Amino acid sequence: MNNLNMFCLTINPKHENLIKKIGYTPVGLGNKKFSNYCLSDKTGDNISSKNEFYGEYTFHYWLWKNYVNKLDDNWIGFCQYRKFWTIREQFENISLENLSDNLLKKIPDEFQDYDVILGKPFFVNERKTMKFIKNGFPLIMANPKILFKRDLRTINFHFDLMHGRGNLHKAIDVLDEKNKTDFKNFVNTEVSFNPHNMFICKSKKILLKYYQDIFPWLKSCEKIFGFDNLEGYGLKRIYGFLAERYLSYWFKKNTKYLEIPILFFDINNHLE
Repeated sequence: MNNLNMFCLTINPKHENLIKKIGYTPVGLGNKKFSNYCLSDKTGDNISSKNEFYGEYTFHYWLWKNYVNKLDDNWIGFCQYRKFWTIREQFENISLENLSDNLLKKIPDEFQDYDVILGKPFFVNERKTMKFIKNGFPLIMANPKILFKRDLRTINFHFDLMHGRGNLHKAIDVLDEKNKTDFKNFVNTEVSFNPHNMFICKSKKILLKYYQDIFPWLKSCEKIFGFDNLEGYGLKRIYGFLAERYLSYWFKKNTKYLEIPILFFDINNHLE
């Protein structure tokens, strides 16, 4: 018996049939036209107009406001057309033909003691030193010890490097009081986070609690960053990048979690 509702997000209508063949629910984002059998972020109470800034979180908002209470009591997961869940540690010769065989389709019995599944962590302090120097010379000059002490290359340092100096702390300053101090400590001390805004919840109760925290915060962040002057990928998707860091913090603080691998396989590169 299938115990997993997996939503697979895509921006290409050509992916829809393959996603359904895998056994996942296709979700069409962006401006292209999808079939009526594909879920969307554009109906009901929605923020689809913010998709280029929020990324996958326009669908999460739609799910929160319009659909989550319709879901059964199975696990609820999210993946993307080029990033999928798996429990395998090694892969050889992945193709469209065998992709489905390598993906997570059912939550194993041994996972049932956990509340949430997250992706294996991305360690920001393992980037090559020359990349830090090239992209963040002012940051290095402000604290040269970063070159020699990996534990100083924190989530906050990485965010400064990639998404604007001081922006993460500006966002944390408008976070609710119950999370502000703990999240600030998290980004200033941790050197890894669970990437790609991917997660699997055991229940919609947990999912709803997460949504009730993340969306009011992102809305408050709009007063800081707006939408008009977000140039370049590092700033254009700043709301998605903020959510990505908060996701790791929130689930680790509030749930019993497990980390499993994410398989990188871009469907686009294998379609005619």
